[in-house]
This record gives sequence, structure tokens and C-alpha cells, in this order.
Amino acid sequence: MFIFSTMLQLIFHQKVSLVLLWVLCLISQDAINKLFINLQASQDGFPCWSTERQFVGGDFTLSDCFYFIRQGIESIVDDQVTQRFTSEELVSWNLLTRTNNDFQYISLKLTLVYGLGIIVRYCILAPLRITLTVIGVSWLVIGTSAVGLLPNWRIKFWLSELVHVMCYRICARGLSATIRYHNRENKPKKGGICVANHTSPIDIVILCTDGCYAMVGQVHGGLMGIIQRAMVRSCPHVWFERSEMKDRHLVTKRLKDHVNDKKKLPILIFPEGTCINNTSVMMFKKGSFEIGTTIYPVAIKYDPKFGDAFWNSSKHSMVSYLLRMMTSWALVCNVWYLPAMHQQEGEDAVQFANRVKSAIAHQGGLVDLQWDGGLKRAKVKETFKEQQQKKYSNMVVRDDSSSNSD
Repeated sequence: MFIFSTMLQLIFHQKVSLVLLWVLCLISQDAINKLFINLQASQDGFPCWSTERQFVGGDFTLSDCFYFIRQGIESIVDDQVTQRFTSEELVSWNLLTRTNNDFQYISLKLTLVYGLGIIVRYCILAPLRITLTVIGVSWLVIGTSAVGLLPNWRIKFWLSELVHVMCYRICARGLSATIRYHNRENKPKKGGICVANHTSPIDIVILCTDGCYAMVGQVHGGLMGIIQRAMVRSCPHVWFERSEMKDRHLVTKRLKDHVNDKKKLPILIFPEGTCINNTSVMMFKKGSFEIGTTIYPVAIKYDPKFGDAFWNSSKHSMVSYLLRMMTSWALVCNVWYLPAMHQQEGEDAVQFANRVKSAIAHQGGLVDLQWDGGLKRAKVKETFKEQQQKKYSNMVVRDDSSSNSD
């Protein structure tokens, strides 16, 4: 009865539907034991049917749903998708309340260190970081606007890259960023596309500190719009209006026109399309892999012990997120430049995107997931449900065929 009572506690804790509870109440102790024996004996991820099941002749029995009940409970307790949209859990506390909201008194020494850390982070580091960030952003707007007034000579593009890199480095200092770049011989070159895993908007600062890139994105208003208009005067960034973003052919055409000009900077794209908590890499959108140009993969891995770099946009605004970063201990990360990759013969855009994603995940020590990051805000597609239904039908068909062969 221990297993049965444990499952009931889990169901009540997770508030599973009463229908599932009713089904579980009908399961006998012997059936539960057989379920776990069959699941442990399974070699391919599907439940192995016992000999008693085969004598039924393919008729439906209550044990047919055991596998899916188990999968459903596992998804409720700890699924692979939703946990990627929350901050990474730390093994030990880093003296930041944002990583441990239920802080409890442990010792007087630890409390004194924690209090001293608050004074240092908020009263000393934060004002200096905010000042540096304001200087960096202001100089970016002023510098790029001034460079944009020059004629399109070679010196203009040289000054533009100089201003961009200098401003991004000032902003990186405003975040106390400590960055280690690996394999710089593989840095993206002009006429190509740089793709990287996405954790926060700070990823742009991290990469542009070591080189200049052309940005791709939607036109914004307010302060972000002012910065975008200033940047595009000195450097050919690719900005789209909201209505244009829905036209895939227009977006692809403008990207192709950009990469075909070998004098223009490499394009920086985050194919995931949303911020992930830096523990995994989720599905890459295939758009940037349909251009037919050289892809330069880059893996970014942050150290969560010094600060949580993940931006949970559904919980924090941009200003709130930046203030959280400026009151952290530091921003420590590693950047790996991977060898350039090209689309192989007979390989479509989706397969190419998955191959690049796997290389980034392997280098950064991240989990390679096939799920779409768009599930962060969108509902589950019907195709995913159909896949589970197809999996069950294949199990039944396989079982029926094995029974008939006997």
C-alpha cells in the first residue's frame, strides 16, 4: 500500500483531476506491482506487456493506461519544458535573496556577511554600474549619430565598429562582466550569420564586446527606438516594422541581400526566439538556416553563482531586470566560437538547424531539447497531442501483432 498511498499524496498535492484519482482507486496492489515490473523491464521506453496481457487477445484492459498515467504524473512533477522558463536552481545559496526567497536564519556569521553584501551591492556597486551604463548608452547614441553624418567611405565603417565595440564594453563594465572567449580563430566573418543560444538581451552586449555585428529585430518606440535609429545611421542593421515581421519572404529577402554583400557585418540571430534559463537549448527556428550562407555557431554559458542572467520577461520588465543584474555580484560567462558550418547536400533547413543546435548544446554543456520555446506563451499544438495518440496506437498495434503471431 506504500506505493498506492504515495501516488495519492502526489495527486492531491499537484491537484490532478478527480477522474484520474478515480481511475487510480480502481487499481489493485498487484496491478501496481506488475506495472512497475513491466516498466523496469522495458527497453525501448514503452511498457512491456505481461504474458497475461497477451492472452486477452488485444482487448482493452485498465493496465493499458498505466504508462500514460505515469508519464502524466512525471510531467506534472517535473517536465522538460516549463522548468526552462524559470531561474535555474542553485546547489548552494549565493547570498542573493532572488535565488532563495525563503531565506531562514542559519548563523550569526552568515547573517552578517549577507548584510554586508547588501551594503556593498546596493550602496557601492549599483551606483557605479548605473553610471557606467548611462555613459555607455549615451555615448552609443551620440557616437553613432555623429558617425552617421559622414559619407559612406571606408573610414565611416571603421569608426562605426570602433564606437559600437567601445560602447558595448563600457556597458559590460556597468554589469561587472567577466567574460572568457574561447577559440577566437572561429569568430564570425562578414557575409555570414552568427547564431547563439539566448538567455537575455545582455547576450548582445556579451558578444559585441568582442566584435561588431549587424542586429536583426523589430522596430521599437521610446528609448529603445532612439537607440535603434541612432545605430542604423552608422551601421546597416536590419530593422523590421511589426507588419513586415509577419512576411517571411520579405524577411528572408532582406537577410539574403545583407549576407550577399561581403562588406557588411555578420548578422547576429538568436534562433530560439525567446529567452531560456541557460540550462538547455530549445528548438531553433529554421528561417535563418534557409538563407544559404555560412553559419557561425556560438555557445554562451553563464555562471549562476554570481548572478542570474536569465530574463523572465513574463515576470520582470526590462528596467527591473537590468536593476537586478546591477545589484548582483557579477556577470561571469564563457563564450565559445565554434567552427563555421554549412548546409550539407540533401539536408533541409530543419535538419541543419538541429545539427547546429546540437553542436552549441554539446560545447556549452547544455541540454539539447526538441521542444519549441514558443510554448512559453503559446498553447500546446494539436500535432503534439497527435504524436502521443500515434505512440499509443503503435503500442497497441505492436501488441496485437505479437499476439497474432503467437
